[in-house]
Amino acid sequence: MCHVIVTCRSMLWTLLSIVVAFAELIAFMSPDWLLGFPRSDPGAGAGLGDYRPSLGLYSRCLRVGSRGAAVSCGPYAGAFGEVASGFWQAAMLFLAAGMLVLGGVACISVFSMCFQSIRLRLLLMVGLMLYPAGWGSDKVMGYCGPEAAPFRPSLCSLGWAFYAAIGGTVGSFLCAVLSAQAEIATSSDKVQEEIEEGKSLICLL
Repeated sequence: MCHVIVTCRSMLWTLLSIVVAFAELIAFMSPDWLLGFPRSDPGAGAGLGDYRPSLGLYSRCLRVGSRGAAVSCGPYAGAFGEVASGFWQAAMLFLAAGMLVLGGVACISVFSMCFQSIRLRLLLMVGLMLYPAGWGSDKVMGYCGPEAAPFRPSLCSLGWAFYAAIGGTVGSFLCAVLSAQAEIATSSDKVQEEIEEGKSLICLL
């Protein structure tokens, strides 16, 4: 007989897993990983003279138009092979794999026995470590200056998307702690009593 066991800990684990998965997804798609050095735009309107372009794993934001007032954001790479650096390609693969595992865990966490995925956290961590190794690419030098090198962004600064990805990775560690607590809760004496009474849906505080 199948038993569905729902506890406060398992619900918190599920909620955090969903939040972390969305944080990683939004960061992955954002162009705000690196903020370029301030550029002067003499054709821009009043108050729009300086701007900072941004560069993501596969997308970017630039000011465009004859008056420089419009911002255009979109992919700079039409294909995977056109991503700025081989390190960034590898980072994208690791982050995508980690997000898939995390999303799967979030979907099944309420209805399954809890498990902790060491691979998930490793995938996300490796992806984040590979990202700064690609800062020496020609694309990054165009945004950050010719002094940009691996692990040295030169004139660029890190954008919110990179920190969101780090936050998501830290959140995945918290998910592992909660999954262990949820597993303990599903093995409690109270749960066993409910099972012996023949209940298939068990909800505990």
